[in-house]
Amino acid sequence: MELTYFIELIAQLLAVMIVLSLHEFSHAFVAYKCGDPTAKFAGRMTMNPVKHFDLLGLLAFTFAGFGWAKPVPINPNNFKKYKLGVFLTSIAGILANILCAFLIYPLIQLFFMYVFPYIAGKNLSVFLFSFLLSLWSCSLNFAAFNLIPLYPLDGFRVVTAFNKKQGKVYRFFRNYGQYILLALIVINIASRYIWVFAYIDLLGFVMGWLTTWMSTPISAFWNLIF
Repeated sequence: MELTYFIELIAQLLAVMIVLSLHEFSHAFVAYKCGDPTAKFAGRMTMNPVKHFDLLGLLAFTFAGFGWAKPVPINPNNFKKYKLGVFLTSIAGILANILCAFLIYPLIQLFFMYVFPYIAGKNLSVFLFSFLLSLWSCSLNFAAFNLIPLYPLDGFRVVTAFNKKQGKVYRFFRNYGQYILLALIVINIASRYIWVFAYIDLLGFVMGWLTTWMSTPISAFWNLIF
């Protein structure tokens, strides 16, 4: 039992590192293509997870199932087209995670069809199953989490790209969004242990809706083939 748990933990950690690195690399790469080399010069246009590591975000991923990496430095003033550059850079990580989930789903299907029957009950089977399933779920969770329009998440930056006025409401969420987000995460974690918090777990509700909204067409598409 202990060995199985350790194997699952390693597989899940590896999946999280891939998902986070892909997300941040996508931000850096698209920013560079839009004219801003800041992230590249900072050494962040890489899939090396060490460059993107954030302890608090990793802990949130461990205990809540969603979290964040160290934000990629971006200077939007370098963009050839300011609004388009901000939008594309902000949405790049989310789209990369959705694409990852799209490509992982058929691998899970193929694993159960052609690999699992031959290695069932072995440690390799535990690792591959946990790794693929974690890649799928973490990709969807990370994409959904970053769609939430609260600073410092990508959803807030997407709103920023189209928000011309940036009035009092915008400034409020820019200044206090991270604290609101932290409170929502704490409530979400507490809801798993104290039932009364389940009634006010807004983050859990939103995450559940977003992940279902994203996963349903992906699974429906591949199920037509398999």
